[in-house]
Amino acid sequence: MPHETSAALPEHPDFAAYAGAAWARLVRTALLLTGDFHEAEDLVQTTLAKVYARWGRLPPDDVDFHVRRSLVDNNISRTRRRRVTHLLMPFLPERVHQSDQGHAESVESRAAITEALGSLSTRQRTVLVRYWEDLPETAIAEVLNCSPGTVKTHARHGLEALRSHPAFAAAERPHPLPGARR
Repeated sequence: MPHETSAALPEHPDFAAYAGAAWARLVRTALLLTGDFHEAEDLVQTTLAKVYARWGRLPPDDVDFHVRRSLVDNNISRTRRRRVTHLLMPFLPERVHQSDQGHAESVESRAAITEALGSLSTRQRTVLVRYWEDLPETAIAEVLNCSPGTVKTHARHGLEALRSHPAFAAAERPHPLPGARR
């Protein structure tokens, strides 16, 4: 008798391949959007479940766009409900066990960036994370269903907030450079 999980194999093997290949990238993006590793995994899992339901109807060349759009939409819905408490992690999980020169400084820097991103509005944070993924403003505007001008405004306000955030400022300038003017 075959194992019962064999009946649960996906109908679309290309979806399974896509989900497996994109999982780490999507979780990193979701981590930047949510600020919490467990929420990020939940967000990616929810997003992939919704994408799977319409997988056969998605044009193959637009899959990444639809997944990104769904990830952002699901995150915005999640933050609107406010049923989840935001617990920010002081580091990105994939680098926890890698010790190298300056490990403490890199952990502090990532913690400051994560804390500063957590203080932004959902849309500002989404725009800045999308820039981190190196998407053009038009693609970000499509994902957020707004104009490129609105994307620029959110980016400007988000960057201003990051620059003025005390944790980010402290992480960027922990020690003065020798010979620097004060």
